[in-house]
Amino acid sequence: MIHGMRTDAYSPHFDGGRNWRDTATRYALLPLRIFLGVTFIYAGLDKLTDSAFMKDAGAGSIGDMMRAARDSSAIPALVDMSLQNPVAFGYAIAFGELAVGIGTLIGLLARPAALGGALISLSLWLTVSWAAEPYYYGNDLPYLMGWIPLVLAGAPLLSVDAALRGRRRRRVSDYR
Repeated sequence: MIHGMRTDAYSPHFDGGRNWRDTATRYALLPLRIFLGVTFIYAGLDKLTDSAFMKDAGAGSIGDMMRAARDSSAIPALVDMSLQNPVAFGYAIAFGELAVGIGTLIGLLARPAALGGALISLSLWLTVSWAAEPYYYGNDLPYLMGWIPLVLAGAPLLSVDAALRGRRRRRVSDYR
């Protein structure tokens, strides 16, 4: 006994650490969700507020960045497609990052948001960071791998999706 409390495995006060492990397991993806959500929101806002980025040409422009990446990308045709209208492509990426980031951070349509994040990361890996040598110097591949657990698990806790799921369950149980 410790201070009058039983410490055996049958005690309601001592569970051998099981509750702590279960809680940690349930919340394990939350730091990843926060990191990716905040990062993608920041990336989208950074692009939208950078006066040089949303231009066809010039230092720091999306157009020059895509032209520089074209010959070293895994799929040059994808870069060629974006170069047909680099500014529109830049806005599409920026707004896509914002939507993915917000959806991930608040947990609204978390799996589709994570899939969008994975697709953005995949497209950037195959184009912009493909030539990174060695491969682990490129940042888009780790982002792609980070999105996969969220595609699989969604946002089961502290999310709009979880709140809506709980609300649906309560309604169904009220009708029974």
